[in-house]
Amino acid sequence: MNKKDIAEIRKQFKMETDLLKIADIYNVYIQKESSEIFHEESRAFSLLDREQQELFLANFKKVLGGKLDQKLFEVKFQPQEEGQADHTQHLLYEGLQTEDKAEWNEHMQGIALKMVQEKQYEKDMVVTFIRGTYFKTTKREPGETEIDMRDEVYTTPFILCSMNTTELPKSSLVFDFVEKEYKSNLVTDPVIKLTSPIGGFLFPSFTDNAADIHHLLYSASKANKPDFQFIENVLNGDEIVTAEEDKAVFEEIVKVLIGEEVNSKTLAGMYDEINSMLVVDEEYDEEEEGTPVLDKKEVERVLKASGVKDVTADKVERAFQQVVEDTNYEMKASHIIPSYASKSIKISTKVADIKISPQDLRYVKEVNYNGKRCLLIEVEEDTMIEGFKLIAEEELE
Repeated sequence: MNKKDIAEIRKQFKMETDLLKIADIYNVYIQKESSEIFHEESRAFSLLDREQQELFLANFKKVLGGKLDQKLFEVKFQPQEEGQADHTQHLLYEGLQTEDKAEWNEHMQGIALKMVQEKQYEKDMVVTFIRGTYFKTTKREPGETEIDMRDEVYTTPFILCSMNTTELPKSSLVFDFVEKEYKSNLVTDPVIKLTSPIGGFLFPSFTDNAADIHHLLYSASKANKPDFQFIENVLNGDEIVTAEEDKAVFEEIVKVLIGEEVNSKTLAGMYDEINSMLVVDEEYDEEEEGTPVLDKKEVERVLKASGVKDVTADKVERAFQQVVEDTNYEMKASHIIPSYASKSIKISTKVADIKISPQDLRYVKEVNYNGKRCLLIEVEEDTMIEGFKLIAEEELE
């Protein structure tokens, strides 16, 4: 899935839409430090009252929030062994196919049981499964109206899971208008924290209009903090790589090739070259597939284009072998470069921390001035400090 696919289905989790229909909802209550399901409930989503529907829809939208490869990850299923009836891909696929509600409950219960048997949670938790259908309209042609556009739609059945912790409300002091007195408000019912899900997933994954039952979209609780154990043992998914890990691999490979020290011109050149890969990708037609990646050939090209000397294919291959032990390893270009136009790079010194965008890094350099190391920033406009305009004091020789 790409960010456009995710954004389009995510915005349909709302009350008034005919492009997403939720049929069933199945809730499982798990008590902390337990290996069993405490309570389960299955209902038609349409039978929930409107307030409950709105709360759940907002929760489902939260599950699909965040950046790809940071909080959302496309996970490929591990191959199923013969007769492996509890494989999550099998349970999800069968759950989508069956029209029998009891069978749907049984398949989702199987996944919930894998969750509690894999890990004992520190807080009570509610796991929610829904199944529904997502309708994606075709591209609008010139002169075509909204009604014409909806004459043909692509239909994708789906299952979404949301995992949410619970907490007991804090006791408070309230005023009773009937008795006209102050009373302590002691509420013992746990509150389900639907506003901050700790995980979840969407099955199947899809790109444009094609569903892919061999992948699902996993949602982590925090950016770059996926639950690898959950992915492997509960979802039966293959290993994933976060954007943070990809960036760290790139940095280590570059350090092996050019050392720990680098000037700002070289660093700016690397960011420019990688950003140009992303810019070209954005100009492709919507139907084009593939994400720009940095393999050993691209790393060699980027470093040479950035002015690094003595970079050869053999040296790059050895660097890959040293860092990741895989000369065919590929890093997504979008993982390597910080946000290009925003102040996403932090320059740290003992005196001050400065934030700057990658595209402006070329205006920063370290120089020697009067025997001291100084940071020089080229500016084209007045420099303001606390409302005062800074005046030039000396000329550098």
